[in-house]
Amino acid sequence: MSSSKSWIAGCSGWSLTSDERAFFRDERPWGFILFGRNIGEAEQVRELVAELKEIGGRETVPVLVDQEGGRVQRLRPPLSPRMPPSAEIGRVYAASREDGLRAAWLQGRLLAVDLLDGYGINVDCIPCLDVLQPGAHSVIGDRSYAHDGASVAALGGAAAEGLSAGGMLPVMKHLPGHGRSEVDSHLELPRVTASVEALRHDDFVPFQARRTLPAGMTAHLLFEAIDPERPATLSPKIISEVIRGELGFDGLLMTDDMSMKALQGEIGELAGRAIAAGCDLALHCNGDMAEMRSVAAAVPELSGRSLERAERALDIVRAGPTSRGDAAAWRAEFEALFGRVS
Repeated sequence: MSSSKSWIAGCSGWSLTSDERAFFRDERPWGFILFGRNIGEAEQVRELVAELKEIGGRETVPVLVDQEGGRVQRLRPPLSPRMPPSAEIGRVYAASREDGLRAAWLQGRLLAVDLLDGYGINVDCIPCLDVLQPGAHSVIGDRSYAHDGASVAALGGAAAEGLSAGGMLPVMKHLPGHGRSEVDSHLELPRVTASVEALRHDDFVPFQARRTLPAGMTAHLLFEAIDPERPATLSPKIISEVIRGELGFDGLLMTDDMSMKALQGEIGELAGRAIAAGCDLALHCNGDMAEMRSVAAAVPELSGRSLERAERALDIVRAGPTSRGDAAAWRAEFEALFGRVS
């Protein structure tokens, strides 16, 4: 495809249906995302990734996955080795800053080995830069590296560096911070009552520190102190004044999954509102054809600053791995770092 529209699509199963092939060729998503329903056997995953890239018309077509480790790991053994949740890396860091940073870098670099080298998947939605707060819902939980912003920033930055060194695009999430959510945003809209001062002290810290990362994902959270009417994904105020302004992030900004129940309304209208609010891309994950048609009809061509950001982000994929080494030795070193923590 010579150009793309401002959305990312899921698909329904282990291979594309004829309807999906025709639809994706016509509606030209910028990229695709894989979920558990798309993962069967190793060769099947490779073939699906290759087919998505063929439909996109170039080897650098973004194929995304959420492969954090712990609970959020779409490719599981034997397809991909188990990765620990980010909180375990945080525990290594608490015992030894040097060991923790090395573990985080190795987390990213090994994920690139597992995903890009193994299957051709070239985008991983890590690092999770949410700062977990006491009493928050478990939807983030051990996906957070730590309870303080400085530690999360350091470890998330190292993980992103490792992933990039392996030729994969990292996507930090969830801007401007999901660590205070008291409900699961997959099921309902979380409302954050914290003051702007509290958010600046904790939640915003990692995103501001890692503002030069190439890509980010919004949070479907309503921050009452900033915009009491619209969640971050749909809020021009939060995207312009906080994410682009105060946090200083000028990378590619995609929504979290538009089909999550935190957002209420017609899916196409929501996708259009997200783009109008300042998101560069609408992410739609569930593979439902009727919903995808609505999203695709509502989003514009990828152009202007959004296109520039997208192209800049893909420079990492085009460049390929910049750090080469012995993957088995890296994995042994990674595992040994956890053995030092009692």
